Amino acid sequence: MSSNAATLANPSTQSRSSAALGSAASGLAYFVAGLAILIGLWWLAIYIATKNPALSQFANFGPVPAFKAIPHMWDNGLIPKALQSSGYRLGMGLLIAIAIGVPIGIVMGRNKRFRDLTNSPFQLMRMISPLSWEPIAVIVFAGWDSAIIFLIAIAAVWPIMFSTAAGLAKVDPAWFKVARNLGAKPWQLVTEIIIPAIMFDVVTGIRLAVGVAWIVLVPAEFLGVTSGFGYTIEDARESLEYEHLMAMLLVIGAVGYVLDSICMVLIKRYSWHR
Repeated sequence: MSSNAATLANPSTQSRSSAALGSAASGLAYFVAGLAILIGLWWLAIYIATKNPALSQFANFGPVPAFKAIPHMWDNGLIPKALQSSGYRLGMGLLIAIAIGVPIGIVMGRNKRFRDLTNSPFQLMRMISPLSWEPIAVIVFAGWDSAIIFLIAIAAVWPIMFSTAAGLAKVDPAWFKVARNLGAKPWQLVTEIIIPAIMFDVVTGIRLAVGVAWIVLVPAEFLGVTSGFGYTIEDARESLEYEHLMAMLLVIGAVGYVLDSICMVLIKRYSWHR
């Protein structure tokens, strides 16, 4: 029997496929409609503002000049260069945050005494704005790239750390007793029980960390560097190229949305329900 015939012979498979297609079409429709409403409100706000002759200089803040500027900025290499520079800083900062946050989170989740001892100082440091560390980072690190990576890491490490600890705290202690009774080594407890059990929480923490790091990255690039999203926005403001400024805001939003969507796919992949 061919695959088509098998699908027709199985009504449940056909209904699931139809439901999946319907859900995807509905999601796409809402996505397009939401963007259309946002762009429409943006255009309307600029249109109303520029009807006043005193505010006519804000015409280039509209969506039409911004969308027209994107291909030009891509051809000039402004957007690719910004993507490369900011992507490198974001990636390195997140890698450092993961390398620090996950092991400490595991220890917090497994050791109550350590968790109680570190809760106060960690909560205190978590509440310090990451950008408040900028003067110290500039003094300590020789280059601006290293300083920005430090700011991203210190912003991203807390959601990863606390999500990891919370995920491990939910794991049934009986799992570890059974594993030890079966002769599991410490590294086997980590690789066979802890990592699979907390992966959903770790990825959830990484999603939160990406959001925080993305917010910190742009203002951190306003000073001291000659590349990246923040620098490109500041350069467009100083040169009065407002269409470039708005185009970069669109690119930043689009890249951030893609990163968040990737995290959502990973969260669904490691969900306990799945």
